Amino acid sequence: MTHNDRPLGHLSPLHPSTEPHVTLRGPGELADALPYLLGYHPDDSIVLVAVHGESGRFGGRIRVGIPSVRQEWSDTAQQVAECLRANSTARGDHPDGAVLYLCREPDEGEPPQDASERLRPLARELRTACEKLGMPVHEALCISGGRYFSYCCSQPACCPPTGSALAPPGASPMAAAAAYAGIRVQGSLKDLTARLTPLGPPRAGPQEQALDAAGSALLPRMLGEYTRDGVRSEVLGVTERLLARFRTAPPGAGPGTAEADARDDAALADEEAATLIVGLQDRVTRDRAAEWMEGADAEPALRLWRAVSRRCVGAYVEYAAAPLTLAGWVAWSSGDATGARVALGQALQTDPGCVFARLLHSACNSGLDPEPLRSCLRGQRAANGAAHRGWE
Repeated sequence: MTHNDRPLGHLSPLHPSTEPHVTLRGPGELADALPYLLGYHPDDSIVLVAVHGESGRFGGRIRVGIPSVRQEWSDTAQQVAECLRANSTARGDHPDGAVLYLCREPDEGEPPQDASERLRPLARELRTACEKLGMPVHEALCISGGRYFSYCCSQPACCPPTGSALAPPGASPMAAAAAYAGIRVQGSLKDLTARLTPLGPPRAGPQEQALDAAGSALLPRMLGEYTRDGVRSEVLGVTERLLARFRTAPPGAGPGTAEADARDDAALADEEAATLIVGLQDRVTRDRAAEWMEGADAEPALRLWRAVSRRCVGAYVEYAAAPLTLAGWVAWSSGDATGARVALGQALQTDPGCVFARLLHSACNSGLDPEPLRSCLRGQRAANGAAHRGWE
């Protein structure tokens, strides 16, 4: 049996009633499956996927960026392997093996083969780290320049040194199965991250000035025992007004495009964004804002929190953890686990100590149902509404 004939991975459904089983044979089908495993095309990434049982059922997966400093590769390999094993074991399912992907585009004018060779030592470190933990790597692939290269197969007829071309989009068995199950790939990781990245000139300067003014006006009152409730009401009032605006100004065609985000940016004034960014640093205000998470609120709320995240510019970059966490929560609540993981990952990168983001990230990655939290927030919203009516 040749390398291309051997079953190397078996995708079992997370929801058996809706998702088919798919058997992947050979490195080509494994390479084509990668974006469907994550929900996007990873850029400059290490992706490690757990494999379970004799059938090679795919389990948990981890994606991290490739360290730019080669001296960090060994430590990174150890940490990634240990994290995959720990996360899988915590779910009661120790991995029997792993599949490894390294994704990096070649430098300008560089053949993809050279990019693959530069990453070969990293693949070796990762394979060694996995094998030490009892997770032999069944296949290790580099994906670069529209081609894939196997670090495990040396048969030129199967895996030539110059690599093999990836199948056209939508042409692989995994693509057919994903289409049947309603799974879609949301562009590249760079595309998803760009939707959450702070704006640059010319918007950044005026926005930072507005943030300075909002901080001077709101922070002293947020720290005051008798004034903080008033700030919370003001910030939530601005939030409600903006959500109403976004509801009546839909993004139009192509809601995932930069043009749609630009329309949302134009609908948000610098002063309004600054009020939300500063006000959301209060945990109670942030938790109240999380109540807008479903039904007619979900789509405008997700657009709003993404737009607010993009306004955390200059010295206020660290303030983005709150709106990023809210964007991740609304995405997860709406069934977009891929977008949620990206937003929550960005929140934790901005503020590793953000407990709300860490809990949501863990729950989303574990495949938990967001409904218990939604139910809790519905009750909180009802109680807050009753209290507010009592004050009137």
